[in-house]
Amino acid sequence: MPFSATLDEAMMRRPEQVMRLDRMGSSFPTRLSFMRALIRRMSKEQWKFEKLRQDIDANGFGVSVYAAHTPERTYSLVAFTQDIPADMRTDRVIAEVWDATFNLFDGVPTQDDIDYLAKNTPKQEGGRFRPSELSLARANKSLRLFEHIVSSLAEGKQPDVDLVASVGYIMRTTAVYGSGKFGCADRAKIAEREECKVSFHMELLAVYLIRWFTIDLVETIAKQRGGDKAVTIDPHIRQFIGVGNATGLGMAPFLLKHPVLIHNWVTAKETALARVRSLETPIQGSLEAFIESVNQVAQHLKEWRVADEVQSARIEQLEVEVERLSHWCDDETNLTKPYPWNGIYQFAEDNFSLECQEMMVSLIIEPHGALVDDLADTMFATTVPQFEASMPLARLKAIVKDYYAWATSIDFSLSESQYHFWYYSEDKLEPRFGSKGIDDGVDQEMPLAIGRDADDLNEQLKTASDDVTVGEFALQYPQFRHIIRRIQNTARRPYAEVQDNLLGETMRPLDLLRFKLAFFGASKFDPKSDLWTRISMYQGAPMPDQLSDANHDDWAFPIRPKTTA
Repeated sequence: MPFSATLDEAMMRRPEQVMRLDRMGSSFPTRLSFMRALIRRMSKEQWKFEKLRQDIDANGFGVSVYAAHTPERTYSLVAFTQDIPADMRTDRVIAEVWDATFNLFDGVPTQDDIDYLAKNTPKQEGGRFRPSELSLARANKSLRLFEHIVSSLAEGKQPDVDLVASVGYIMRTTAVYGSGKFGCADRAKIAEREECKVSFHMELLAVYLIRWFTIDLVETIAKQRGGDKAVTIDPHIRQFIGVGNATGLGMAPFLLKHPVLIHNWVTAKETALARVRSLETPIQGSLEAFIESVNQVAQHLKEWRVADEVQSARIEQLEVEVERLSHWCDDETNLTKPYPWNGIYQFAEDNFSLECQEMMVSLIIEPHGALVDDLADTMFATTVPQFEASMPLARLKAIVKDYYAWATSIDFSLSESQYHFWYYSEDKLEPRFGSKGIDDGVDQEMPLAIGRDADDLNEQLKTASDDVTVGEFALQYPQFRHIIRRIQNTARRPYAEVQDNLLGETMRPLDLLRFKLAFFGASKFDPKSDLWTRISMYQGAPMPDQLSDANHDDWAFPIRPKTTA
């Protein structure tokens, strides 16, 4: 630990508090989020960025290649842009054409590589890919903002900042695939590379390069259209532009299939919060930075507008609570007591909504980079749960009692407790969330009913002798082998499990999506239903030519530029 702070174990929040869907669905990005950690690595290691190729016509259609040079190797984004009919542009997974498609290539592609990808990348799932491709992605334009920016720049004017702020991105991705999808490189190929160890860094590098590509694309088109009259985007506006994303159910099962990884993610975040809460006296300047960030968040909330009624009401409540917090901080006696950060957190927990509590977690951690940033390097996993056949059955019973009370307290005989089911669609092989008695596919249910399986196991354990081993029990009841292995893992990794009924009538997959996306570093969640959401990525992040700036890491809760050049 860089600072000599003692971690008070009592400051660690309990798994049963943290891993509930309502709190998970209130998550915000922190400085440990993967985008933030990747930007810091880029800056620290002085990555170099280069546009290797841009062969596009006056409308921006063609091929472009953008490279990121790390100290050890090069990664290249190969981008293909095309004209598509307006009625075929959709964010849904059923789409067959997109404005732009991408590969993140391992190295610098040759002409043969580009020719090969040109035949396959625009087809996405229908293409054939190789281990040289680390990720596959596609994106659609925000037509309103795209044309506005191009026409403004071509006329020598800056785009309307209010319009830029209302959208936040020029293009939004509808999928960013990696880890062996459709023939792309398996995770094992890159897992030992330092820049690849932390979760999703290669996929998020692709997104960072897509952001640069989209901004460069509109400037290039504007230059061709306006000639000498054209201008480039003001640096303040450029930095405010992010990449949009439309994310649906495909993300949700990941959280359930990788319990070790999820435990490591959550442990890092919760350890960071506990380290800060354990500080008896504040680090110089940290409280001042916190108060400044509270004021910035107030403006951020005013700019975060969504159509979804539930999230809109949450944002309105957040605005009221942040204003109340600001007034509370104005009373210096509240911040001069011992353990001020614990006091701030406790005030939020005692008085505010879950959404505000989780925002406070981000704000409390934010000014403590030297204290917590090392934890970002622990947010990966190299092991998978193992089945321990020699464990005494009495020990398994104790683990179920201690760690799965949330599951065994659910009455699964009630229809509302098993209202939903998870399955894969036959055509797109994408996860789906169905309702029993309404949707087909219950016979193809995915094994994601963790709570129900744990409860079924618990009922069988009640009749089993303590004197046998888990292996002997599993020989008699092999249907429980998968849930036993999972439960054995949870005893060592308590943050591994979502402690809620994933089949219940009131369950919202959106909560799982937001939880995962917050760890990515996504912001401005814009739900379109309980099943999918739009988000912004890298909004406020430094552009490649700004990574050496002293404030390259200061982009949490971005707000619209106040002035332009």
